[in-house]
Amino acid sequence: MSTSLGNGPERPGQTTVRHQLAELRGPATVPRPLDARALAALAANPGCRRRALLDGAGVDKTALAEKLGSPSGFGQSQFAIARGNAFEAKVKADGGRELLRLLGIEDPAAVDLPDLAAAGPQGRAARTALALREATGAGRWALLDHPMLAVEVAGAPVYLEPDVVVVHPDGRWTVVEIKSFPMIDGSADAAKVGAAARQAAVYVLALGRIAAVTEGARVAHSVLLVCPKDFSNLPTASAVDVRKQLSVTRRQLERLTRIEEIVAALPEGLSFDVAECSAEQLAGAVEAVPHAYAPECLAACELAFHCRERARAADVVEALGRSVRGELGGLTTIGEVLAAARGEQGDPDDPAVAALRRAQALRTEALACR
Repeated sequence: MSTSLGNGPERPGQTTVRHQLAELRGPATVPRPLDARALAALAANPGCRRRALLDGAGVDKTALAEKLGSPSGFGQSQFAIARGNAFEAKVKADGGRELLRLLGIEDPAAVDLPDLAAAGPQGRAARTALALREATGAGRWALLDHPMLAVEVAGAPVYLEPDVVVVHPDGRWTVVEIKSFPMIDGSADAAKVGAAARQAAVYVLALGRIAAVTEGARVAHSVLLVCPKDFSNLPTASAVDVRKQLSVTRRQLERLTRIEEIVAALPEGLSFDVAECSAEQLAGAVEAVPHAYAPECLAACELAFHCRERARAADVVEALGRSVRGELGGLTTIGEVLAAARGEQGDPDDPAVAALRRAQALRTEALACR
């Protein structure tokens, strides 16, 4: 994998891992790239080897889920995508005039718009890194439209494309996230803002690796969130502090199992080639890789319905949620939990078992009073 700047030397052995991932995906299959949204979801569940492998190999999880018979409705609607694209185009029209207004820049001539065109994502990442260094050294405003950032995740390269990165004359870099959900009376839906902040934190993390080797550069911990104002299509902006999300994302990504370790543990002949393998073969391949299902996956992963079905079939308490799993101690299946509550098994001195028996006693008492 290249360095975080996208133009460094390859590590020994990486070519072999890339070849293995290509074989798993299917040699004729174009890899599905990770974006910041998927990376934020991956960081939220770092213990899931299944998602780490499939995302690292570039497997199309939507197509895989459909062939397994567990299609997911996860993802944005075409209407939402079209609306978002239209609003982003408005914000960036006329050399980014609306965005410059939000930044408080009156003279468009004071802003550089570097050309980031290059061959392939690795070339674009290198060109972006060079443009950032040049803009910082020049001490002028610069708007980088859809720059390409590179970061290593679990031993595999991931290329990210934020909406805009602004270089300030003082060397500060600011991520701009353009979203089509409204900002009413100066505030937006908290859940949507939180999701945008988690996504932006990934960009800030990737930018930080370039800034670390760029003299005079620093990455702002606040991102500029641009949304429609009230019920109009007029862009408005708000600064969102992402230090908390950045800390969580950095910690979770560092915990991810390296792709090399997952690949080394796979049985020979395993394949996730959706076009060539049967549903039975794909089901066997998926089950060969451990997963860490939790109900939160339903909002973040295309394979969530499939994994939920398997988790329920295995009777594991993880299907009830991570917080529930944490409260149940050594009880790992729902059958064990019910048996402990009925007093049929379990150590009575175990706090989890004692709590379950108290709850069962209260339930029995309440039912008897009906």
